[in-house]
Amino acid sequence: MKLHSLRVVILVLALHLALQQTLVVEMVNATTTTMPTVPAVIVFGDSIVDPGNNNVIKTIIKCNFPPYGVDFADHRPTGRFCDGKIPTDFIASKLGVKELLPPYLGTYLNPQDLLTGVSFASGGTGFDLSLQRSRTYEYLSLSTLPYINYNNAHALSYVSKTSSVLSMPDQLELFKEYKEKLKSIAGEKRASGIVSQSLYVDLIGLGARKIGFVGIPPIGCVPSQRTLAGGALRNCAGGHNEIANLYNNGLIKEIERINKKHRHNENSTVVYIDIYTILFDMIQRPNHYGFKVSNKGCCGTGDVEVSVLCNGLTSTICEDVSEYVFWDSYHPTQRAYEVLVDWESTILFPITNI
Repeated sequence: MKLHSLRVVILVLALHLALQQTLVVEMVNATTTTMPTVPAVIVFGDSIVDPGNNNVIKTIIKCNFPPYGVDFADHRPTGRFCDGKIPTDFIASKLGVKELLPPYLGTYLNPQDLLTGVSFASGGTGFDLSLQRSRTYEYLSLSTLPYINYNNAHALSYVSKTSSVLSMPDQLELFKEYKEKLKSIAGEKRASGIVSQSLYVDLIGLGARKIGFVGIPPIGCVPSQRTLAGGALRNCAGGHNEIANLYNNGLIKEIERINKKHRHNENSTVVYIDIYTILFDMIQRPNHYGFKVSNKGCCGTGDVEVSVLCNGLTSTICEDVSEYVFWDSYHPTQRAYEVLVDWESTILFPITNI
């Protein structure tokens, strides 16, 4: 198993829950009530952890329109595939870094945004195999700029050449650019510290020392797969879940190999983050977690609607979103994410102190 094939998230925390993740989110100035345990949160992934990067990418996989964002601040759609906050927002807040994690391709990123972390995630990343190749381009020189105005031609030019979504190699290329920006803002020494003390997935060679590999959830139990492969009764698709388990077992073995290979690296911590178990239990025993519906999404019929099919023109939403595990036919609700992150905290947060 090659690292670039892993559907993972960088946590500096970053957490990628993932299945396969108008307004661009601006920097949020809200402060948290706890002292930061890591300097920044850096995320790679797909629609589960995309806070709005797809807003400026040529793709139909978007959600920057109602009813998405109905439970977000001022009820505005931000490009998050959810009714409100996504997992990485909760993680960044719990770590005391900031309340919301902005997209790297956001319009209004300032130096503080970059210093405390961003998300490179792009909805649909896992689906477009034709994009699984590294992008090469010249890095934007920021040595003469005292501040970062992210509305720069370099990034927009790069995005304009992307016909679908940002693949994992694409996201890593943007991460390299991000590191150069950090150096121009904070100096090379501090930038190196921010990166090395961050928690993220993939490429240890880029400076990561605290890493969380997130497994695949029970994909056979998401509403869309129940509809497409669960038969007349819309049961969980057993074959899909079997594949998820096979993948997760392979991922665990890969992590063991990585730990063995990098055992001499100082302060190197690599962990497997199991989201299959908790999400499957939430789906099988929704009442135990305070939910009522776990086999349908809140948007539309709840059977197939996602992205453009979940819209304010042809889709109504459920009366009480908090009763649902899933927001649309693929993505959990804000409340489900909060339960999930609370459960995963016992795994995630201890490694930030190592």
